[in-house]
Amino acid sequence: MTDVVLNPGDVPLADWKAIYRGATATLAETAWPVIAESAAAVERILAKGEPVYGINTGFGKLASVRIGDEDLETLQRNIVLSHAAGVGEPSPVPVIRLMMALKLASLAQGASGVRVETVRMLEVMLRQGLTPVVPAQGSVGASGDLAPLAHMAATMIGVGEIFVDGERKPAAKALKKAGLEPLTLGPKEGLALLNGTQFSTANALAGLFDAERLFQSALVTGALSTEAAKGSDTPFDPRIHALRRHAGQIETAAALRSLMAASAIRASHLKEDERVQDPYCLRCQPQVMGAALDVLRQAATTLATEANGVSDNPLIFPEADEALSGGNFHAEPVAFAADMIALAVCEIGSIAERRIAMLVDPALSGLPAFLTPKPGLNSGFMIPQVTAAALVSENKQKAYPASVDSIPTSANQEDHVSMAAHGARRLSGMVENAMAVLGIELLAAAQGCDFHVPLRSSEALEAVRALTRAQVPHLDDDRHFHPDMEAANELIRSGAVIEAAGDLPGVSA
Repeated sequence: MTDVVLNPGDVPLADWKAIYRGATATLAETAWPVIAESAAAVERILAKGEPVYGINTGFGKLASVRIGDEDLETLQRNIVLSHAAGVGEPSPVPVIRLMMALKLASLAQGASGVRVETVRMLEVMLRQGLTPVVPAQGSVGASGDLAPLAHMAATMIGVGEIFVDGERKPAAKALKKAGLEPLTLGPKEGLALLNGTQFSTANALAGLFDAERLFQSALVTGALSTEAAKGSDTPFDPRIHALRRHAGQIETAAALRSLMAASAIRASHLKEDERVQDPYCLRCQPQVMGAALDVLRQAATTLATEANGVSDNPLIFPEADEALSGGNFHAEPVAFAADMIALAVCEIGSIAERRIAMLVDPALSGLPAFLTPKPGLNSGFMIPQVTAAALVSENKQKAYPASVDSIPTSANQEDHVSMAAHGARRLSGMVENAMAVLGIELLAAAQGCDFHVPLRSSEALEAVRALTRAQVPHLDDDRHFHPDMEAANELIRSGAVIEAAGDLPGVSA
């Protein structure tokens, strides 16, 4: 298994993606002295005897309540237990592992006042596959992702549950079996573990990485649909896109040209084609998909910055022995990024559904009605297109921006919040819906191209068609459609379609 070395504050998106896909993570050795100095600074600050938020005071609206030295450990334990108040299904293990890595890199920047042994515990849990059970709901994205991160922190003190090899086990038992002792939290540590945007950011990054796969798959299925409909590649001419200057549009057009290069299907209607222009779902792919690519890249820039930042409060500055209260826990940047990703995902699915609708309509595609050789006796792709329409409509409802909502919390002390957590959480379901639409398009486009045999498409698209046909045979007469759709969906989800097609632009370009 790959091991990513985290250099706090300088971790590329590719490393976060690797962790999400299953890589382990360790901190760079240079981080440990920085962590130790930050913890020492907390001791020096406490020695001054002054009230410091979250270290020797209550939290939120209770910040004015002074806590005695004898109760500082209890204070940190109490905040973890009281804030572990999430509800709903457990968050996916890959997302929580990513959240743990993000928290690890944040604490390691020496601005949180957490001891070496506490950070070591988090690192060891991540490396040994001890993943806290974290309910998915309960964060408003400020003051940080308190409830989700509290469930993570609770397992570190032996409370709650941990996933080990896919099984839920009591945290205390899981730690003991792994040779770990539950932590006793020191001053500031409970708050440092809870405060931050790591849950929202992990979900948003997961959505981004999956949306990238969705985007690239849609380039392939879109090109294959263009071939099935005997559409033109003229709209992908580089001169058109150079005049508009959008980078995503230019790259998308280039990718579509490459995917259709040397196609015998395209060559067969290059001249004397009575059609002057294709429907927008074919002709405007560079404009729509290119805009989606630009938006995804913009979101990627925001999330890469957030992932490398520190979103704790208060922040510790060892050089001056100061603890400064601020608002870095407010996840508005993440909320905006998640909303942008949602819009892109929605539109990628929307234009793909229009291509499916075009393919099943003989008036538009020139193919047999509903892509079946015997329409009437057979319904062919009639209802898969309806399913695609249903999924797209559902995504439209989910695409409403989460960031424009807010609700006061903590007795109006925390009076404006980002809603980044559920804005980011919704991305997984949206991407899954859109991938199912692409699975249907993959089958429809391959079926359409079958009608053009012996003409063949490009080398890249024929590789995709062969991959598809290895899993799903040509549809002659109606059969149970669901297994075919599941097989096609898996080709999209797994990235197999992208791998078969070859090099395609992504969000990190």
